[in-house]
Amino acid sequence: MISPRILLQSRAIRARKRLGQNFLTNPAIAEQIVAAAAIGEHDAVLEIGAGLGALTVPAARQAGTVLAVDKDPRLFDLLQAELTAREVYNVELIEADFLKFDLEGHLPGGCNAFVVIGNLPYNISSQIIVRLIRERRFIRRAVLMLQQEMAERLLAPPGSRDFGRLSVMLQYCADVHQVITVDATQFFPRPQVSSAVIAVRFREWREAAAVNEELLFKVVKAAFGQRRKTLRNALRGSFLDLAPALIDRWLQAVAVDPRRRAETLSVEEFVRLGDWLDRNRGDVD
Repeated sequence: MISPRILLQSRAIRARKRLGQNFLTNPAIAEQIVAAAAIGEHDAVLEIGAGLGALTVPAARQAGTVLAVDKDPRLFDLLQAELTAREVYNVELIEADFLKFDLEGHLPGGCNAFVVIGNLPYNISSQIIVRLIRERRFIRRAVLMLQQEMAERLLAPPGSRDFGRLSVMLQYCADVHQVITVDATQFFPRPQVSSAVIAVRFREWREAAAVNEELLFKVVKAAFGQRRKTLRNALRGSFLDLAPALIDRWLQAVAVDPRRRAETLSVEEFVRLGDWLDRNRGDVD
């Protein structure tokens, strides 16, 4: 791997902070990320934020094909030169915003789901996680590098300070674990915080599947919208716009104390909340 600093300077390109560009400099870490993704020769890999190819090249050596998505076309000539120099020919470079990217439309023939990898921009990592959750029918698993603080939030158990909306949404539909931590010194430009790599495996079957997943996510958002308040007061002041009497009956029906706060509820309790509300829509409308 050629130094990102040298590559960028050779073309007078400066990393763009607004795009969250911090390029991995250590090839050993890239190899660990690709190994954690367990990529096979028949897999189609979708890379979010290809950058200068730190993950693209080792992933392509394992995969059937790689779709390398990036918003910054300035990097494509550098990345294509790197791929050619390493005799890597199974990568398709795509200029696109992943948040608007059509996953289903880009699935290769005979493939029904991607393996996703990526060094996620810190400033939109939460939006990317939500997109992956909503599009998970097209994703087999994902290995992602993101800000350490975000990783801790995604992995946090109920009752902890970091447990929040994204924790519930991801843990509802996937098994998640941390692979490694990555010090800020392993990037150029150097970010101000450390990173972590997490592995996400979306479940095909869930014992506690919600009746109405979209409603479940709305309930979760409402509950955490004012997380310092009790659940009763957070829901009362939320966009769900429910009458206080209904909120109390709702919480009592699913055996949840209205005085609890959102971060103390388990994923299963949130599912019960969403399911009750779905069954009793007539009381809300």
